[in-house]
Amino acid sequence: MDIPLGWSILLIVTALWNLLIWPRLWQRIAKDPRSRDDAGRATRFLTVHAVLIGVSLVLGVAVGVLGVLTLV
Repeated sequence: MDIPLGWSILLIVTALWNLLIWPRLWQRIAKDPRSRDDAGRATRFLTVHAVLIGVSLVLGVAVGVLGVLTLV
């Protein structure tokens, strides 16, 4: 089954978007005062965002690999 070139490009662009946007958001989340309590420990705000960003990055890599594999 051949995947149209447009779908492969869409997968690669989606992967690049995820890999560019989420790390920048992480920088903002890490600096946010809601990320740490008074003792400097991570709050749920930081933990939840870390999980969301981590999952999004893993999915971004997977989508990128799939996009590249559909090109060959």
